[in-house]
Amino acid sequence: MAKSVTSDAISIILSNPSPDCSSEIPEIVVQVVDLKPAGNRYMFTASDGKMKVKTILQSNLSSEVISGNIQNLGLICILDYTLNDIPTKNEKYLIVTKCEVVSPSLEAEIKTEVRSKETDTILKPKQEMDIRSEVKREGPGIILKPKQELVAKSAAQIVYEQNENMAPVARMAMTRRVHPLVSLNPYQGNWTIKVRLTSKGNMRTYKNARGEGCVFNVELTDEDGTQIQATMFNEAAKKFYEKFQLGKVYYISKGTLKVANKQFKMVQNDYEMTLNENSEVDEASNEATFIPETKFNFVPIDHLGPYVNAKELVDVIGVVQNVSPTMSIRRKINNETVPKRDITIADETKKTVVVSLWNDLATHVGQELLDIADKSPIVAIKSLRVGDFQGVSLSALSKSIVVVNPDIPESNKLRSWYDSEGKETSMASVGSGMSPTSQGGVRSMYSDRVSLSHITSNPSLGEDKPVFFSIKAYVSFIKPDQTMSYRACKTCNKKVTEAIGSGYWCEGCQKNDDECSLRYIMVVKVSDASGEAWLSVFNEQAEKIIGCSADELDKLKSQEGEGNFFQMKLKEVTWVPHLFRVSVAQQEYMNEKRQRITIRAVAPVDFAAESRLLLEDISKMKVSQ
Repeated sequence: MAKSVTSDAISIILSNPSPDCSSEIPEIVVQVVDLKPAGNRYMFTASDGKMKVKTILQSNLSSEVISGNIQNLGLICILDYTLNDIPTKNEKYLIVTKCEVVSPSLEAEIKTEVRSKETDTILKPKQEMDIRSEVKREGPGIILKPKQELVAKSAAQIVYEQNENMAPVARMAMTRRVHPLVSLNPYQGNWTIKVRLTSKGNMRTYKNARGEGCVFNVELTDEDGTQIQATMFNEAAKKFYEKFQLGKVYYISKGTLKVANKQFKMVQNDYEMTLNENSEVDEASNEATFIPETKFNFVPIDHLGPYVNAKELVDVIGVVQNVSPTMSIRRKINNETVPKRDITIADETKKTVVVSLWNDLATHVGQELLDIADKSPIVAIKSLRVGDFQGVSLSALSKSIVVVNPDIPESNKLRSWYDSEGKETSMASVGSGMSPTSQGGVRSMYSDRVSLSHITSNPSLGEDKPVFFSIKAYVSFIKPDQTMSYRACKTCNKKVTEAIGSGYWCEGCQKNDDECSLRYIMVVKVSDASGEAWLSVFNEQAEKIIGCSADELDKLKSQEGEGNFFQMKLKEVTWVPHLFRVSVAQQEYMNEKRQRITIRAVAPVDFAAESRLLLEDISKMKVSQ
């Protein structure tokens, strides 16, 4: 392949905005100019030296930029694309879905001078007049023209009638290009996709300010393994609920796309689809269907923290370190007993995580892993939910896919690392040092971060129900004269009172006990760059802030002498940065509503993750400018 741009490459693209297949696309080599990030994608201007067009790399090509393969001022060969009109901006955007790198960065931008050539085969006005006069002179000799039109019309009519007699799915297959899911975006016009239904949710009802209705979701997967979630409301939900059958293949058109809500994203796709009552869904029953290729989007084990208790699912790959025997777990919902097996996996981040397999995955794949556990097999697992047990844990779902020793580059790379150094490396659990919490303490430390002023300047926050945020702040002051703890029952942790005679009475346990323990209940002032606020904190979180138990702090307080160890302890824990997960609620005091901010989880600052967060914010700021 020549290391030069294709002459008139942009003109070729503009004249063929939606090629039928990659085999019909001529060689199109363009130069990458002004390469820059745009969210989780990259944008640039494609240039052939004479013309330019704004271009977006599909998100699956971002790794090519990050790895340095695609460089600014470098050359790429575009293998598949879609040219879209952006109505709101009155311009065209080229969406590149497949490309190859031709050359790294050149010394400068290629610019070609456009020169007029006298040899161009352009019809001169005189020639055009001669041709017209020749036709006119023949006069009646070309009366056959209307007959030709009639024949052509008749042929078109025949084709139309044939198409009308076909099943709708056959017409859709013949008359429209089937788009891969990776090429779809909200600015596209008409499209048709061919997908397999890989997951179907239950019909749900909802009620909000706009009224009542019903809704259900499906997950669709194309032949390449790309997935997208589709949602149907009300009439569309009733129309398509029975039509969609798990495992069947469909042609779908006339849907709309929007940017996926990360908080509720169940599949790895930048967009989510909505089907309405005018959408077309036809089963591909009388033709060859397909089994989707399993496509993974691996998350390194040490990057799982932000996904804890999120709805977004993750894919992981790791070397199996341990496989447990099968356990029987009784579900609280229906009292049903299901088999479960835990496996521990590790990756190149030198972190481990426990993955819980359920039902058939536990009994079949789990047994296979147990049989070969001494050989340290590699597993790739798709669609796992991230929980907060022991800080961070993974759990398989009914739609999860487990592949043992997959033949993929990531597996080969991981095997090479493990055999050369990994097996001798000390591993640590990814959840160590993180606080397990049912309120998603780890989950949002880096995904819904706000400043203190965002909370304190909105006094109406938490009026209906508590709302949760994450903050990074310093403990700036702890009142030494406040009541910092209460006497608690050693069995149930509830408050106890001094019993008549001796010991302590617990109302919860209905018994006397000779001893009790102290548990923290206190307030601390925290500060960040935007302001400060008083936060309530309870025992487990306070122990992480103070660094000792309430009993130990009380002993320091009772010590008399020149060195006030109690005051010193409180002073040494101030101005230490922490990540806090907080709840904000309204509390009534003296007939006045006040905002109460409570610390629900505390974690140390992960400076690597903090740096990544700052870099993401900087990228977003650059794009918005």
